[in-house]
Amino acid sequence: MLPTQCLCTKLRRATRNVNRLYDEALASIGLNAAQYSLLKNLSRLDQPSITSLAEAMGLDRSTLGRNLRVLEAKGLVLLEGGEDQRNRLVSLTVTGRDVLTQALVAWEHVQAQLAQRIGAEKRTALMALLDDLEHLD
Repeated sequence: MLPTQCLCTKLRRATRNVNRLYDEALASIGLNAAQYSLLKNLSRLDQPSITSLAEAMGLDRSTLGRNLRVLEAKGLVLLEGGEDQRNRLVSLTVTGRDVLTQALVAWEHVQAQLAQRIGAEKRTALMALLDDLEHLD
């Protein structure tokens, strides 16, 4: 890999590497990191609309919609009601809750691995930096 001082490139590389670890851990459950995140956020909300779920996750509706269709096809989420596509309500199915419970074990394992690898002090500093970068606008 070519060395770089570009923040964007470094963040993209780091994100790909971290996502790969989560994707590998979740693969046996049939999820990837993005799908796990969506299910986890959905479990924290009470039947949100697609629009409110997108806002809560910091995603655009079209990206969220594509991911929801995949999870709906797997029987993990249910889209129902609403006056139109924007107002449809999203909920976890029983199967979705079961899969999320299984996935949590894999997710926690990767969390612990990464925390151990970088250490508590660097983890705290990284989380603070990421919080800053998350709120640039």
